[in-house]
Amino acid sequence: MRVLVTGATGFLGSALVPLLAREGHRVRVLARGGAPEAEALGAEVERAPLEDRAAVRRALEGMEAVVHLAGRVDFDAHDASSLYRLHVACTRELLEECQAARVARFVLASTSGTIAVSREKRVATEEDDAPIAVVGRWPYYLSKIYQEKTALRFHRDTGLPVVVLNPSLLLGAGDDRMSSTDVVFKFLERRLPAMPSGGLSFVDVRDAAQAFAAALVKGRPGERYLLGGANMTFEELFGRLSRLSGVAAPRARLPSAMNLAGARLLEKLHGWRNSEAPISAAEVEMGERWWYCDSSKAERELGFSPRDPQETLFDTVRYVNEKFRGKKGKGSMAAG
Repeated sequence: MRVLVTGATGFLGSALVPLLAREGHRVRVLARGGAPEAEALGAEVERAPLEDRAAVRRALEGMEAVVHLAGRVDFDAHDASSLYRLHVACTRELLEECQAARVARFVLASTSGTIAVSREKRVATEEDDAPIAVVGRWPYYLSKIYQEKTALRFHRDTGLPVVVLNPSLLLGAGDDRMSSTDVVFKFLERRLPAMPSGGLSFVDVRDAAQAFAAALVKGRPGERYLLGGANMTFEELFGRLSRLSGVAAPRARLPSAMNLAGARLLEKLHGWRNSEAPISAAEVEMGERWWYCDSSKAERELGFSPRDPQETLFDTVRYVNEKFRGKKGKGSMAAG
């Protein structure tokens, strides 16, 4: 299959493009800058931003499918307009160009945060409504909700076959921009002042890539698929990271309101000093929420099969240590 991949140089893209190449697909990528790793695998590269519609048209020539991964993870409330432009407006324009080019399949990378975020401990499914009341202060998730709704509405209105995949937190090796593995880095750097009260879901980037490749053939148009490898409380997650790394987990356990108040005060203090807080108030608030999800639909229909989460955590710790902390040999496959 001839496949165009946007966002191919990101964390998920760097796992997906080699997989597509190994499976025999002809891959072309649309990248703002160079994409030497994709080129080394034989992929064609169209160097242009997603906003360049003429370049998008060129990139779509002869393509049968599109995997749209391009996006930006950003929890700064001041970036709402730019996130909307990238995730919603650019996606709508890409969908229009795909319709004109008669693309046979459009696979969108969304996030489990468009479905699986709650103030209470619960496990979300694809049937749940968008948690707008919970994520209202986080423009990133709002923009992804609107992106997803835009894509699925376009499918209903035009018939363009759109499949949406909703991976939870991506972990594993290869996150060069630390767009997803930042929580592990901050744990290893002892930047977390207290134990969060909530829980999260994470998935190995390699397993997510397998699901995206499968969605090109098996995904049902108009459907969403949650991709979560493991649901864990932050206490369990940090306990595992501690055993792998030797770094002690945060001992302080405070009520959610105190955690949030402390984080906001810390942000203000660092703002006055013109320095960066070790962790943002938004990140602390997210740690007080529940991000659990049920991936049984993806398992049934896409063959999604998440690996042992201990392998994922081991690879993440080792990569973050070596890539960002300059430490070798950290992490051992201790029992989870």
